[in-house]
Amino acid sequence: MKPRLWSKPFFLIILITFLFFLSLHMLNASFPVYITQLTHKPALGGTMTTAFMLASIFTRPLVSIFLPRIKIKKTICITLLFIIVSIALSYGNSSYSFIILLRIFEGIGFGIITTLLATLATTTVPTSRLGEGVGYFGMATSLGASFAPFAGLAVLHAFNFNMVLTLSLIIILIIATCSFYVKNLEINRTGEKPSKNNNSSIVYYIFDKKALFPSILVFLLCVTFTGVFNFIDGLGDETGLGASISIYFLVFMIMMIFIRPVSGRLYDKVGHKRLIIPAGLSGMIGLLLLSIINSLWLLILAAVFFGTAYGTLQPTLQSWAVSQVSSNKKGTANAMILTGMDLGMAVGAPVLGFTAGKIGYQAMFGLSSIFILILVVLFLVNSNQAKKAASGIGKENSGFSSGG
Repeated sequence: MKPRLWSKPFFLIILITFLFFLSLHMLNASFPVYITQLTHKPALGGTMTTAFMLASIFTRPLVSIFLPRIKIKKTICITLLFIIVSIALSYGNSSYSFIILLRIFEGIGFGIITTLLATLATTTVPTSRLGEGVGYFGMATSLGASFAPFAGLAVLHAFNFNMVLTLSLIIILIIATCSFYVKNLEINRTGEKPSKNNNSSIVYYIFDKKALFPSILVFLLCVTFTGVFNFIDGLGDETGLGASISIYFLVFMIMMIFIRPVSGRLYDKVGHKRLIIPAGLSGMIGLLLLSIINSLWLLILAAVFFGTAYGTLQPTLQSWAVSQVSSNKKGTANAMILTGMDLGMAVGAPVLGFTAGKIGYQAMFGLSSIFILILVVLFLVNSNQAKKAASGIGKENSGFSSGG
């Protein structure tokens, strides 16, 4: 009999995760528009998201260091209060330097809470259902992040920026209320111990070699993900599909809802090795279809293929990373995966944006499939090396046996 997955604590974590990603990414979509309208400089608008993402990236390793020393529930509540104050201070504020400082504070809060939520999720689910649990957690993050731009921009255009802040604030207050019912958790300190050297101790808490390779792969995946979500609108203008291009997001979200639980169950049954190659091929097909798109049905097909790829690869890579480390390093593995995702998005947006400016959106999407190709090739090389290493150990053991 399978151990229970949908416990009350896990359901609450999933709900909070969805609402948190929805609230913060509504601001990520709206702040650049607001600042661009305020300054008439799109470049300054873009720094709103960059400041947020960089603050989040630099915060995650610090969370890993302090994770064994903190109470997660208490830390989430304090950080939410920190974010509430930051959002409240944005009302009616037109100072660019002050707003970007607030965005940094919000990014720090995002980095702290998302790392803690991922740690709670991977610690709460039964080990035998880790892939399925991470799949649902990933679905919550993807749905929140995917729906947020529509909600934020719709409210911004229908009302004003202050209304976006109000809606985001209400959602954060709901999260804060829910957080009081989160089961408190202190990370088990047993297992490996860092050396007494301070530098070694810091590295121990922010880095685990076993989680590095999946983190590199998720970085490559998220370079393409941010390209799709930042520039699909430009593709609509370039191909003449116009507003119809928005159906891509709808199909993508439907695929997230369908594929995340399925890929999670498959991971628990067959492991990561049988999922990464077919999912990678699906991602490449999805991006290549965008490079030749000339009709709505091709757009839908592209969303199905890329949605399948992202919905499989992201939770599979996260589950793989977490399963490789000891129980007291799950926070470190989650932080590394989330940092890889953030870095992929931070690097992908300017690189692919520059590329699109030079060669057009269709050609850019075609070229971006190279990142998925690199992901697949690296995985194959790594798997081949692992097989050779295992074969060598087997031969060694065989030799010892025959010698005895």
